Amino acid sequence: MKPARAKTPRKPLVKKGSQTNLKDPVGVYCRVRPLSFPDHECCIEVINNTTVQLHTPEGYRLIRSGDYKETQYSFKQVFGTHTTQKELFDVVASPLVDDLIHGKNGLLFTYGVTGSGKTHTMIGSPGEGGLLPRCLNMIFNSIGSFQAKRYVFKSNDRNSMDIQCEVDALLERQKREAAPIPKTPSSKRQVDPEFADMINVQEFCKAEEVDEDSVYGAFVSYFEIYNNYIYDLLEEVPFDPIKPKLPQSKMLREDKNHNMYVAGCTEVEVKSTEEAFEVFWRGQKKRRIANTHLNRESSRSHSVFNIKLVQAPLDADGDNVLQEKEQITISQLSLVDLAGSERTNRTKAEGNRLREAGNINQSLMTLRTCIEVLRENQMYGTNKMVPYRDSKLTHLFKNYFDGEGKVRMIVCVNPKAEDYEESLQVMRFAEVTQEVEVARPVEKVICGLTPGRRYRNQARGGPIGDELLVADVVLQSFPPLPSCEILDINDEQTLPRLIEALEKRHDLRQMMIDEFNKQSNTFKALLQEFDNAVANKENYIQGKLNEKEKLISGQKIEIERLEKKNKTLEYKIEILEKTTTIYEEDKRNLQQELETQNQKLQRHFSDKRRLEARLQGMVTETSMKWQKECERRVAATQLEMQNKLWVKDEKLKQLKAIVTEPKTEKPERPSRERDREKVTQRSVSPAPVPGDVFKTRGGGQSVQFTDIETLKQELPNGSRKRRSATVAPAQPDGTESEWTDVETRCSVAVEMRAGSQLGPGYQHHAQPKRKKP
Repeated sequence: MKPARAKTPRKPLVKKGSQTNLKDPVGVYCRVRPLSFPDHECCIEVINNTTVQLHTPEGYRLIRSGDYKETQYSFKQVFGTHTTQKELFDVVASPLVDDLIHGKNGLLFTYGVTGSGKTHTMIGSPGEGGLLPRCLNMIFNSIGSFQAKRYVFKSNDRNSMDIQCEVDALLERQKREAAPIPKTPSSKRQVDPEFADMINVQEFCKAEEVDEDSVYGAFVSYFEIYNNYIYDLLEEVPFDPIKPKLPQSKMLREDKNHNMYVAGCTEVEVKSTEEAFEVFWRGQKKRRIANTHLNRESSRSHSVFNIKLVQAPLDADGDNVLQEKEQITISQLSLVDLAGSERTNRTKAEGNRLREAGNINQSLMTLRTCIEVLRENQMYGTNKMVPYRDSKLTHLFKNYFDGEGKVRMIVCVNPKAEDYEESLQVMRFAEVTQEVEVARPVEKVICGLTPGRRYRNQARGGPIGDELLVADVVLQSFPPLPSCEILDINDEQTLPRLIEALEKRHDLRQMMIDEFNKQSNTFKALLQEFDNAVANKENYIQGKLNEKEKLISGQKIEIERLEKKNKTLEYKIEILEKTTTIYEEDKRNLQQELETQNQKLQRHFSDKRRLEARLQGMVTETSMKWQKECERRVAATQLEMQNKLWVKDEKLKQLKAIVTEPKTEKPERPSRERDREKVTQRSVSPAPVPGDVFKTRGGGQSVQFTDIETLKQELPNGSRKRRSATVAPAQPDGTESEWTDVETRCSVAVEMRAGSQLGPGYQHHAQPKRKKP
């Protein structure tokens, strides 16, 4: 026998918590705004720096039959009504900016009911800047002296950065500065007084351990998600009074690293806090806001302000940027101001406002669903698909929840009693969000170069003595001076020798000057020739550059045309997809309706067939019944006619017998015996069936009756009104007896006629009483 084959051991299950990479929970903070009016009822109370308590307001208790309930919710930290923007920034946003400078991504978004202070937390107010200007201020305080020249880093449409040398960057700067409207340098930029107080941050904040051997470049972009469409707030749309152009929505795409980005979104390189906030303010004016019943300036869209920081190391000499694209580190901080959830019965929204509120609530519901599915997958080890693609908001930031950076959420609540139900839902969502864990991002290792190379080759102090060495060589070429010491007053040789040596030196010096002038003239001529050659080469290069620029401009125009065509086709494809979806839905509905109608028709046909079968059965049964009834009536009528004919025949026979009797001369009154004899001698009818009793025959059966009463009982009730007949035993010799008189015979005939009701085919015969011997 062959040995049994061993089973393959089952692969052990890997628990979710046993993974080597570390995870951090989503940091959820709560900020309670002060009441607009101090006399209003408050439903939220701050217990300590990590806990808030919600209690049922009075009006809500009246509706709920006096139900009073207190619920406590815990956060990473709670900020009360007296918290300043500086305190909030130091705890929540400052670590994200520090990670940004060190090459890590971050996501910070504000969440809450409409009118709870989300935009104020993000932007701030005059005199007290919010999180966004403080983040910009910290970034430029940290990288201010290490920024690369403008246009050294250049963004492309693939969510990455190109690097170019300083010469190419200089040419591009000159080209941009030669534009009709030159931009003011950031150092000489005048701050707009409209937001000057917001960015005037008194506290100095700077990141620690900034890499001095790298150069940095900051880029900002600003867009909004309105009705689940993405619009670029920094895009410059040319003004056309005849046919104004509407802004085109942008598409979400995935780069080579599987990160989501907005294709075609404008990215502006900024060099200072003022310039960056001016770009933000320009886009903020285009953001969609509206006046609602609950908020005078209610945000009708989700706004996303991206700060992209590009870092590249210096080369080994510490002079220029290392021209290796693989060594570029790109980090991003996304500041998201979510639109507030709202109830239409409170905002009294109609028309476009109602549609906007529906889309806002739908996107926030999708965010909540994604958070709940992530929590369920992490807690119970399930592998459900997270519906990121149901909304542009969740689809854009899916990488952060997959471990591409830290996620922080500030829950803004309004303690007034009217917002109790909405605040309760916000607290529940925040409680679920805290249980979601996000993997820590992996730090990118930059190629190892010698640290401190930026300052290595810079001169620190005065000259090192080369100029003195050259001077000594020049002095040594002159003839030496004789001794100048005069020992005697009458010495006349020392001074003439000194004068002669000085004259020789003067002549040599003059000769050297002439030689120097000659060489300088020769050098000037050579330099002039070189300048002419350089000018010719510059003209040649400029001509080539002009041709290249024309070619590049033509290619750019072609690329723009193709991009516009691509956008148009994408828009058409999107419309066709929506139309296809509508048609498919209509097709499914029509198919369901057709199936329903077919089922109804099948039921109708089956009911019709059953009804036809029932009617056919009823018709057959009724036909058979009437056929039997007709046959019975025909048989009864035939029998009655036969009986009538028989009675007539009997009467005729009796009449014939009377007529044919011989006539007597004198009629006498006969005695009873004589009458009996006469009657006996008559032949009145055919001989009845011999027997001692009345007999009936039908259907092959014979029934005998001993007397006339028994016959009457067997006959129907109507036939019992006839006259009775006497029954006598038959003659011993079996001869037939005759009826005693005509009345008896007629009576029997009537009885026989009544017997026809027993059924067709029955015949009744009566045996008359025999004469006494």
